[in-house]
Amino acid sequence: MKIRYSVLLASALACTALVAGCSSNDDPKDAAPSAGTAAEPKKNITVSIYDRGLVPPAEGTIEDNRWTKWLNQNGPVNVKFMAIPRFESVQKYNTLFASGGAPDLIFEYDSAYRNQLYTQKQLLPLDDLIEQYGTNYKKMIEKYPKLKSVGTKADGKIYELGRVNELNPNHTLFIRADWLKKLNLEVPKTLEDFMKVAKAFSEQDPDGNGKKDTYGIALSFVSGYIMDYAFGAGTSWAVVDGKLEHVWDRVKASYEFRKQLFNAGVVDKDFLADTNGEKSKQDWLSGKLGIYGANGGASDKNLLEAFVKNNPNADYIPIAPPETPFGKFGPVIQNPLQMVAAITSSAKNPEAVMKYYDFLLSDKAVDALRNGIEGEHYAIVDGCPTPVDDAKNKVERVYMTDFQMVLSADPSNKCAGWNIIENPIFTDKTTEAEKNLLNKRAAIAKEAYRLYIDKDRPMGALTHGEHMPALPQELQIIVTNANKAMSDIWAKSVVENSYTSDMALKDVQAAWEKAGGAKVDDFYVKWYDSSKDSAFLTKNMYDFASR
Repeated sequence: MKIRYSVLLASALACTALVAGCSSNDDPKDAAPSAGTAAEPKKNITVSIYDRGLVPPAEGTIEDNRWTKWLNQNGPVNVKFMAIPRFESVQKYNTLFASGGAPDLIFEYDSAYRNQLYTQKQLLPLDDLIEQYGTNYKKMIEKYPKLKSVGTKADGKIYELGRVNELNPNHTLFIRADWLKKLNLEVPKTLEDFMKVAKAFSEQDPDGNGKKDTYGIALSFVSGYIMDYAFGAGTSWAVVDGKLEHVWDRVKASYEFRKQLFNAGVVDKDFLADTNGEKSKQDWLSGKLGIYGANGGASDKNLLEAFVKNNPNADYIPIAPPETPFGKFGPVIQNPLQMVAAITSSAKNPEAVMKYYDFLLSDKAVDALRNGIEGEHYAIVDGCPTPVDDAKNKVERVYMTDFQMVLSADPSNKCAGWNIIENPIFTDKTTEAEKNLLNKRAAIAKEAYRLYIDKDRPMGALTHGEHMPALPQELQIIVTNANKAMSDIWAKSVVENSYTSDMALKDVQAAWEKAGGAKVDDFYVKWYDSSKDSAFLTKNMYDFASR
């Protein structure tokens, strides 16, 4: 809860998506030298890599493993990888920048932090580097011109490198379909329906163990974010009657509904302590939770596998967030134009860094990063790369997600992205259990796409958080100073019965004004008025819908 308002104001939600690569030829400048010509020594660069603690001991570390070795052996430079804790990345980067040891190439999903680095002049303009050494990246820009404008900052120069994603669900709201059936309930659609179903799930013993030990709905982490988006308050600013406004009424309403759920006893009373959603996830996986919001859940095979293992006779489906007085909205969807990397201004060999990034977009690198090595990790089945040994891949490729941050999607590629999720390919080694699991995941993915990729039920935000404009440093300080006070006030309004939402709104607005928030409001209003035709807003995202 303490981080929620920060996300609304200026952060990006982290999401892992399955993507396919953008194919192209390698830069001819990197070709092998002709006979009799001495090869130019590889230059040294440093590159960040998220550390999620997923590397099996047999594979080494996230900085030194079979894939870092492959990239160094096959790439145009010598790379020293630097581990960045995934959920403490900002703290780690700040320490590295302060000590003068920041990596040359940083991979970071948090657009607010990248914006901060830009305003601090810690990033290098990339226009000339892309022109000279970005052969593959230039082809991407030619195909998707908006990619250039999204990576361009206020001074008119490119500072960020990105990828193209399929437009797919990111956050997914799940419900126990078997509990609905057992209690003779319909899929909830309105706020009143959600309250009715949540109360039934918490009071009518849906798991049949004779105890009142189930929660109706989760409110922590992604589950809470989905509530904000349901009320059209995903970024706290929205267009009302053609004008951009700070929609305090929507934010208030989202917390008022939380308070109603809390007072009804249908949520975990300690949900505020569940800041990363791990407790609610475990409640879901253990069969003690009826409605749950998951990050990337529609495509998450591991989540489904763990749920089925713990609850073999259970069933869950994705559902739309409730309709609210402000309209019908969807949760966070995948950002189709996502900036993921930047070159730091302290890089000693920026041309080598750009060559490396462009190498990652080459056919050879894309294939290895996405599929592994042919014959070792995959074989071609029905024209598609298909894993040959799941047990081997779970060891050798389980930690590949963040090496794939550069990979772009190709919706026409039947072998990649959501195409392969929604239409799984089976081999003679695929067991019946695995077939059932993959078919279930395909059904979930298709239904989530139908529900959420719908311009008539748009994502409940002005734009994806990653496309909110970069605040000048003095305004970012205002936001930072106001965040804790405001999030604590809203949290108090949910859990303290005598502290009403009206009281909380008054106190939140006072805290915002005291911090200088009016300047931030003014900045966003002026930005929208001048950029509404060129900015990448929610309404523009649906142009990338591929199915």
